[in-house]
Amino acid sequence: MAEIGGDLFFATIPELNKLLVSRQISAGELARAVIGRLAQLGPRYNALALLLEQQAIRKAEEVDKELKRGRTRGPLQGIPYGVKDLVSFAGQPTTWGAKPYAAQVFDYDAAVVTRLAGAGSVLAAKLSTVELAGGGGYRYARASLQGPGLNPWNRTRWSGGSSSGPAAAVAAGLVPFAIGSETSGSIVTPASYCGVTALRPTYGLVSRYGAMALSWTLDKLGPFARSAEDCGLILQTIAGKDNKDPGTAGKSFYYTPQYARDMKGVRAGYAPVDFAEWADPAARPAFEAAVSVLKESGVQLVEAKLPDFRYGPLISTVIGAEEASVFETLIRGEQVDQLADPEQIAGLKANLDIPAVAYLKAMRVRRLIQDAFQKLFADVDVLVTMGRFGPATPVDQSLDANTRSGPPPLDPGMTALIQAGNLAGLPALVLPCGFAGNLPVALQLVGPPFSENVLLAVGREFQQRTDWHKRHPPGT
Repeated sequence: MAEIGGDLFFATIPELNKLLVSRQISAGELARAVIGRLAQLGPRYNALALLLEQQAIRKAEEVDKELKRGRTRGPLQGIPYGVKDLVSFAGQPTTWGAKPYAAQVFDYDAAVVTRLAGAGSVLAAKLSTVELAGGGGYRYARASLQGPGLNPWNRTRWSGGSSSGPAAAVAAGLVPFAIGSETSGSIVTPASYCGVTALRPTYGLVSRYGAMALSWTLDKLGPFARSAEDCGLILQTIAGKDNKDPGTAGKSFYYTPQYARDMKGVRAGYAPVDFAEWADPAARPAFEAAVSVLKESGVQLVEAKLPDFRYGPLISTVIGAEEASVFETLIRGEQVDQLADPEQIAGLKANLDIPAVAYLKAMRVRRLIQDAFQKLFADVDVLVTMGRFGPATPVDQSLDANTRSGPPPLDPGMTALIQAGNLAGLPALVLPCGFAGNLPVALQLVGPPFSENVLLAVGREFQQRTDWHKRHPPGT
C-alpha cells in the first residue's frame, strides 16, 4: 500500500482514482487520512464546520467492497470531499454559518450530496461559510460561526467569502475537492485568494435542492479542486435536471476533453486596462505572464468591452429583494441580532424596504444584459480578466476599505465581470496564475451559457503549460 501523506494530499482526482482502482491505497485508508488531516488542520484555518468521521469511514468501506468485486463507478469513486455548510446532509447540523441556525438539522440530503454519493464519493466534512453566505452584506471576515476564514498561504490574510471553508480546505490539502456556492463572487473570490482552481457553472446547470437559498435567480453551486480537469469530472457528476429545483435548466453536462477545440480557434476578449492599471502593481507581472501563456497556446486575444450597465446596483437590488423574502421571518424576529456583524443586520433589515418596482425593473434590465452578452459572444468565445485585482486582503481589514492609491482608471475594463456574469447566469473558471508578495493571484475566464467545456479546455491547456495549480502553501 502507498503511504498516504505529503504530496498525496494534493493529488488530482485521476491520480487518486488510479491508486484506488489499482488498490495501491484503499478508500478506507484515504478517508481516515483525510479525516485526520481535517481534524488536525481544519481549525487552523477556521475551515472546518463539522467532521463527518463515522459516515465517511462507513461509505469508504462500502467503496472498498465494491472495488474488491471489480465494480467501478467512475473517477470520483472513493474520493473524499467537503461541502460548504449551507448544503444539507441528513441528520447532521447545517448551520448556514450563523448562530440563529446553529442547531438546524434537515432530514434529507442536498441533490449534490445525493449525486456524489451515487458516484461513490465520500463526504468527509461540512466546511465553513460566512453567515448566511453574506446575505445583507458584511464588513469583516469574522462574520462566521467558525471565525474569519484564514488563508493557508498566510493566516494573517483572508481566505475569501463566502465559500471561505471550501477554498481554504482545498488549498491546504485537507480535501481533494469541495462544493461551494456563488451568488455574486463567492466562488471566484476565495478561489483567487487561495490559489485553487474552481468552476462557477451556468445558472441552472446544477440543482440547488437542499442548499440554503440566498437569491433564487442567482444562486449556483460549483466545485473547488486541484485542476480544470478535476472541475470537469466533478461537474459531470453534479449537473443535470432536478424536478425538486424548478430553477434547473434541464441540461446534463459531459466532460469531453477529447473533443476540445484547437486553441487557435478560440477568441478571447480582454481589456488591457485590467492588467495594466486596475491590477495591484505587485500582481501585474503575474497577470502579464499569464496572458502571454494564453497567447502562446494559440488563443487569439482581442480587445473587448463589457456591455454598458450599472451592474453593481442591479445585482444589489436583486439579491437584496430576494434575500429579504427568504429571511423575512429571521429579520422581523429577535434572532437576527445574534448575527456577528452589525452591518449585516442593518443590511438585512434595510432590504425589507426595497420597492417591488425597483426589483421588477432590475429583473427587466437583466434580460437586456443577457441579450447584450449574447451579442458580445457572437464575436468572442470567452472573456478573460483577473479573478481579483490582487492577492488576499488582511483578515482584519474592513471589506469596504479603499486601499487604492490615487484615482481609479477612467476605463472600467472588465472589473464588473463578477457582477455581470452572475446577473447573466454565465459560467466562470478560476485559474491560479502566479503570485504577488508570496500570495496567489488568478485569472477568471467567463463564457456564454453552457460553454463549460470550452472554458475547461482553455484552462486545461493553460495548466499543461504552467504549474501554478500544483503549488501548495509552505508547511502543508
